[in-house]
Amino acid sequence: MQYIRLGNSGLQVSRLCLGTMNMGTPDWKPWIFNEKQSEPIVAHALANGVNFIDLADFYSAGVGEEVVGRIVKRLARREDLVITTKVGYGTRTGLNASGHSRKHIMDSIDASLKRLDMDYVDVFMLHYFDINTPVEETMGALNDIVRSGKARYIGVSTMLTGQLAKLLMACERNGWVKPINMQLQLNCAYREEEREMIPFCRDQGIGVSVFSPLARGLLTGDVQSTRNQTDFFTQQMYSDEASFEIARSVQRVARARGVSNAQIAQAWVASHPGVDCMLVGADTTAQFDSALAALDTRLDAEERHELERNYTPCDVINDYTAGKRILRTPRPGQERFTLQEAVA
Repeated sequence: MQYIRLGNSGLQVSRLCLGTMNMGTPDWKPWIFNEKQSEPIVAHALANGVNFIDLADFYSAGVGEEVVGRIVKRLARREDLVITTKVGYGTRTGLNASGHSRKHIMDSIDASLKRLDMDYVDVFMLHYFDINTPVEETMGALNDIVRSGKARYIGVSTMLTGQLAKLLMACERNGWVKPINMQLQLNCAYREEEREMIPFCRDQGIGVSVFSPLARGLLTGDVQSTRNQTDFFTQQMYSDEASFEIARSVQRVARARGVSNAQIAQAWVASHPGVDCMLVGADTTAQFDSALAALDTRLDAEERHELERNYTPCDVINDYTAGKRILRTPRPGQERFTLQEAVA
C-alpha cells in the first residue's frame, strides 16, 4: 500500500480508499451487500493496508453506516482508521431532512455518529453544493462541528469550481476551518474535472479523492451487471459512442499487457498527477487486488495515447445536470463539407 498526506493537512491516508456504497442492505438497492457479505471485503482491504474508509448517511438510508461501523469495530482499532462520512441527501423524506442547513447538518452528524457507534469521524463531508442554503450557514455549522470534536476535518464532493471557491471565501472571511478533501468523479471516459477543479484544488492545498475510476463498470466491460441494469445513472453518464470507444481502448491496452481491463483503467487514474486517492468499491477481494496492482502499474507513452485519444469534451456530471445531459455525438457537417465527404 502507498500512503499520502491529504492536501495541506497532516492527515496520512492510504492511496486506496475503501468505498462502501455497496454495503448495507439490499432493501435499498438490489446490488447492495449485507453485513455478512461485506465483512470479507473490509477485512481484505484492512489487511492490505487500507486505513481510509468512505461512507455517507445516504447509503442504504443509514444502514450502510451501521453495517460498516459494526464491521470495523470488530476488525480494527478506531484510532488506526480514517473514517469519512457525508451529509446532504439524508436518510428519510420530509422538511429539513436533506440539504446543508445548520439544522440538518447538526442533526446528521449526531445521527451518523450514533449509527457508526463512534465518538467522532475524521472527515465530515458535504455530499454536494446546496444552492438553497447560504454558504455562511453551511460552513459555520461545519466549523462548529470540528470545534466540538465530532469531526477532525471537513471535506466536499461533486460541485463546480466556482461553488467550491464560494465555500473557501466564506471560511477565509470568518477564520473557519477549510476543507482538506475534494471527492470527484474521474476516469478515462470522464475527464472534465481536469479543466478547473483539479488545478484549483492543487492551488488551494485540497486533496483530491476520485470515485468511479471504472466509469460505473463500463471500463471493465461489465455493462450488464446488476447495478448497471438497475441504475439509470450509468445510461445517462456513459452510453455514448465516445465512451464505448474509450472502453475498447482500455481493452486493447489490457490485452497487450495481459492484465484485466480494470487494472489498466485504475492505473490511469492512480497515476494521474492531480489524484491523491482512488476510491475502490469492490464486490470481491479480487476486485480490490486489481486496484492494489494498479498503484504499481506504469503506463508508457503509447499506452497513454491509446487510452486518451478518443476522449472528447462532454457535459459535466453532477447533481444539477441529472436528466439533462446531452450525450457526445458528432454534429452534422456543413453542406460544403458533407458534399466533399460524399465525393471522396
